[in-house]
Amino acid sequence: QVQLVESGGGLVQAGGSLSLSCVASGSIFSINVMAWYRQAPGKQRELVATITKRGATHYPNYVKGRFSISRDNANNTVYLQMNSLKSEDTAVYYCYSTTGNWGQGTQVTVSS
Repeated sequence: QVQLVESGGGLVQAGGSLSLSCVASGSIFSINVMAWYRQAPGKQRELVATITKRGATHYPNYVKGRFSISRDNANNTVYLQMNSLKSEDTAVYYCYSTTGNWGQGTQVTVSS
């Protein structure tokens, strides 16, 4: 199993950008899907973005056009570029692999 460690969270003003990284302890080359989820206080964890090992991506409507997921298999890293951030994007963001592993999360706070 791989361990996942997220970084890059922080405080940003509405309309700003943040870039998150998720570094895996082992190879992600053969992992079919890597994903980002988020969980706001009092809410269920929700999907933010997915990327297959071939690079196909998927976004739910609430982040489509603003967020972009990418993966660097050579460096075992998955990225999430977040632009035009809104206050409702405030949450803890988690990296996930379809091997069933979760990262510890990184806090993103968007001030209005």
